[in-house]
Amino acid sequence: MPPHEGLVHLEEYDWRDSNVALINSDIDHKVKHQSASTEPAWNNGIIGCETGLFIWRIESFEVVPWPQEQYGAFHEGDSYIILKSERVKKAAGEQSGNEDKLVHDIFFWLGSHTSQDEAGTAAYKTVELDEFLHGTAIQHRELQSAPSDAFSALFPRLKILRGGVRSGFTHVDTNEEQTHTDTLLRIFKHPSAGAGRDSILVHEVEPTWQSLDEDDVFVLDKGDKIFVWQGKNCAPMEKLKAAQVVNDMTIAKHVEVEVLSQAESRSRVVVDYLGGGGINPLQTRFKSPRPVSSATAREVKKLFRLSDSEGQLSFSLAKEGNRIEMNDLDGSDVFLLDSGRTVWVWEGRGASRAEKAMWLKVVQRYVAQQGDAAGVSFVKVSQGSEGRAFVAALQA
Repeated sequence: MPPHEGLVHLEEYDWRDSNVALINSDIDHKVKHQSASTEPAWNNGIIGCETGLFIWRIESFEVVPWPQEQYGAFHEGDSYIILKSERVKKAAGEQSGNEDKLVHDIFFWLGSHTSQDEAGTAAYKTVELDEFLHGTAIQHRELQSAPSDAFSALFPRLKILRGGVRSGFTHVDTNEEQTHTDTLLRIFKHPSAGAGRDSILVHEVEPTWQSLDEDDVFVLDKGDKIFVWQGKNCAPMEKLKAAQVVNDMTIAKHVEVEVLSQAESRSRVVVDYLGGGGINPLQTRFKSPRPVSSATAREVKKLFRLSDSEGQLSFSLAKEGNRIEMNDLDGSDVFLLDSGRTVWVWEGRGASRAEKAMWLKVVQRYVAQQGDAAGVSFVKVSQGSEGRAFVAALQA
């Protein structure tokens, strides 16, 4: 099926026959801004005023600040909102005044086992935070299974852990006594989106020998001792990342660390601890699916237009190929750019209320139709606040 078939003249998106006529109207923005102005998470005198990285976790429909010492650690059962604010130089022709301006990227990160309520709250609060920031932020939807370059770049020590707020996870000070549970971390490389480099990811996995893979490195924390198990085909960068992870784990506690290569007969100690008694690691092939998707990067970019200029909302292919440029965009409509591993939504200043209201549903349907795009991240930008990454996606 062509990517735009079934998305042209979407009757169910006809705003005249629905209750969404006020979406993106002046009154709609006022209502949302009023809601945002009463959200404690945003109203601390810092958000929207200062540069920095800020993270919140969704807990029972509330936006709760995430402890700074936990930055970079996310739980697969949760949803988070991440705000990155930085100052950049103003482009030629922008309003005079200070030589730089504050720009914002908002990420709502959805763990693979987060609840629908948590995911929905994260998405809603992301829109609210954007409204608080006067609609200038770039919005990113991030899936645990497909981390984007932009998200990975925020966290040199990105770690995905099991559990979440619904499972009773709470932050525990390192000085407090607690019952130890063996944990197993898998360290592996995951191809980044069109960057020609590899991201090294850290995922907590089931502490069993079936989780081992000869292509990766594993860290087993037994409380009184930490083992590093290096698969026979692991990469040097995975070994370096494992050393970094172990260093972070041992800063607060002094325990013995032993590094074992799968090619060593003693590596069976780790297999034994993980319930694989009697299994010889020298004679066994260890294979386990990685906890990330491998979305296929389409080689040809596609640009779609979302428009109601003919009286009914339609979604159509506007251009295809690798020569898509900024002047292919029309400020009176909304456009969807499938650049490979990322789907971008560009919102023109003059787009109608219906076009602005329906972009999320349209992109969700588009992604659902593309079997190889189900794991990609998608990003929404507004005309005039696109950022360098969008321009690079056009020019790539």
